[in-house]
Amino acid sequence: MVSITQLHASTPALCPGLCCSAVWPAAAPASTALLSGAQQVGGPASWRRPPCRPRAGATAASGTGEEPWGAAALAGPEPHQGFPSDGPLMCALEQERRFRLPPKPPPTLQPVLHGGQRLEAALSCPHFLRRPRQHLIRSLAEARPEELTPHVMVLLAQHLARHRLREPQLLEAIAHFLVVQEAQLSSKVVQKLVLPFGRLNYLPLEQQFMPCLERILAREAGVAPLATVNILMSLCQLRCLPFRALHFVFSPGFINHISGTPHAFIVRRYLSLLDTAVELELPGYRGPRLPRRQQVPIFPQPLITDRARCKYSHKDIVAEGLRQLLGEEKYRQDLTVPPGYCTDFLLCVSSSGAVLPVRTQDPFLPYPPRSCPQGQAASQSTTHDPAQRVVLMLRERWHFCRDGQVLLGSRALRERHLGLMGYQLLPLPFEELESQRGLPQLKSYLRQKLQALGLRWGPEGGKRVAAPPRPPANPCSLPIQTQKARIGGGRSTLLWGVGMVRRL
Repeated sequence: MVSITQLHASTPALCPGLCCSAVWPAAAPASTALLSGAQQVGGPASWRRPPCRPRAGATAASGTGEEPWGAAALAGPEPHQGFPSDGPLMCALEQERRFRLPPKPPPTLQPVLHGGQRLEAALSCPHFLRRPRQHLIRSLAEARPEELTPHVMVLLAQHLARHRLREPQLLEAIAHFLVVQEAQLSSKVVQKLVLPFGRLNYLPLEQQFMPCLERILAREAGVAPLATVNILMSLCQLRCLPFRALHFVFSPGFINHISGTPHAFIVRRYLSLLDTAVELELPGYRGPRLPRRQQVPIFPQPLITDRARCKYSHKDIVAEGLRQLLGEEKYRQDLTVPPGYCTDFLLCVSSSGAVLPVRTQDPFLPYPPRSCPQGQAASQSTTHDPAQRVVLMLRERWHFCRDGQVLLGSRALRERHLGLMGYQLLPLPFEELESQRGLPQLKSYLRQKLQALGLRWGPEGGKRVAAPPRPPANPCSLPIQTQKARIGGGRSTLLWGVGMVRRL
């Protein structure tokens, strides 16, 4: 039996790129056996390559005329290296490959899917991203009513909500299915079917949509507390809160029932948001409310989507533009205002439009606003002017539905509540932010936005800076103490004065 080492030592021209078994210790036995089998079949004479001239690059690289060790040497046997594809060695390697690797199974015939089956298969595929709207609409149109099961419609609702697809035809189909199948649907299924309506800020045209949901909430509110609150959250984003369901979830019995459950904290957060909506949007409500001790901050920090896409956000460059334009003391970033809404940037403005330092003002407006007129907040600083709060709202691309025109329900709800609490909103849409080329253009854009609201800053904007006196013709005519006060004092000032004397 001839080993690789002996073969390489005896006939280096045959295997210029092969190394010894010390380099490939695991492959040495198998390669030795294969070479031995190839030698028994045809012998060295049958696969010996004709001598060839070394490449110029290889000679220059090694300096000895031998082929260097590298990618070309490890690329494997090729026909021009003396290993023909139909030779004994290649045949032996192919036999070994077929022995070690199992044969590929024949492709299975895919069943022909129609209507609801095709819709379910498309929605269950994790890589279903190519032309989703057209495919979904066509599959839904071809499906028969009995094929549209709750499982299929839940998959469709989740797909629309996840990908922010505000497709009216599909949403109307979900609303119609919910109305038709009302008796067979539980609140846990209904919460998933209603989810895309609130998230996509879409109120269906189906007239029985709201009466159907009210009946389902009245029937199963006590069975699934979390599902009940989830349904009300979606309706809160649509500004369609039923009074009867609010009476139930704010009752002491319901609150005591959810206190000992694993999801008690998330339910309390949702109830706090519902209580805020009742306070701001339903002045005629006279039913029970969430007790003050049960309330928690709603959204005390940026949402998960904003944190996940922070590297694509315009927040950092807007913050730098405001810092250079106004100064660090004139704005607050990511400040959470009562009852728990996180703001992007907040400014305090006097009645004359001057941007005031935030540290000298109370940045919060009183909540609930009925305790104080909207937009009126007593200042705690040296000025007695009623200060207004201006909130700069970043509207990023992912804050909108896929069409880029309608804000998502959660974003619209936050802006609506901040406006009802008395904050003046200044939206910064992503189309305008993306059109700014560099920081100088962004600063000019922010300046125009702030000036359009009548805001002023700088020496005329509330912080009076005394103009420095003009220096005399001969600085050395002033006393040294005056020179120190003007320049900054210290030994460097004195040397500066001496230098001026010498030059004079």
